[in-house]
Amino acid sequence: MNWTSNEMMVVAAARRLAGERVCFVGIGPPNLACSLAQRTVEPNLELVYESGAVGARPARLPISIGDPCLVSGARAVTSQFDLFSFYLQGGRVDVAFLGAAQIDRRGSINTTVIGPYERPKVRLPGSGGACEIALDAAKVFVIVPQSARSFVSRLDFVTSPGHVPGRAAAGGGPDTVVTQLGVYRFVDGEMTLVSLHPGATLEQVRAGCGWEPAVADDLAETPPPTDEELTILRALDPDRVYLG
Repeated sequence: MNWTSNEMMVVAAARRLAGERVCFVGIGPPNLACSLAQRTVEPNLELVYESGAVGARPARLPISIGDPCLVSGARAVTSQFDLFSFYLQGGRVDVAFLGAAQIDRRGSINTTVIGPYERPKVRLPGSGGACEIALDAAKVFVIVPQSARSFVSRLDFVTSPGHVPGRAAAGGGPDTVVTQLGVYRFVDGEMTLVSLHPGATLEQVRAGCGWEPAVADDLAETPPPTDEELTILRALDPDRVYLG
């Protein structure tokens, strides 16, 4: 194979954005997937960032949510209050694309701490707007490298709730999770493997999961990255900050 597992993960995530219109996205692999989607499957995709940039088309990978490259070429720059009140809570976000340090079988996400909250082993960036984004977006996509440390039966902290019974939310909750091994969709609120990436095995999936994963009866194989996708992707991350 002439690609890495991280490249396959980002390409598969970008393809899921075909047909989407407005995407609320953060920094890191989600942003890389969205930038690839703009250049391949969904050229009209409008990116929204919690710093206030609306309709952004960053020419390079932003290093933070306040990077000036998010403003250049954007349709508008608003206050965070306006963005969350009138765009997100107003129902104008089709999909939110988030990362995660931990995720459980129902799509709840931890980006706050690893270990006990009072004495954590690792203190992570926290929620920012991720909790509100997960609750109010029409659907949520997650991109996360899969391992027994990230796919856990119980989160150390619930930053963004997923398909929790009794959850009060305006949005539709988690829809898709993409890892370096495969693509998951949610069936009856539970993460279900629907596509396995080339070279990955079900044994790897089970070893990298803190529960017995549900697997679709018609499990597919993810189409490999095309030369065009790889060329564009590598140009977007020439220093391989996220591609490894």
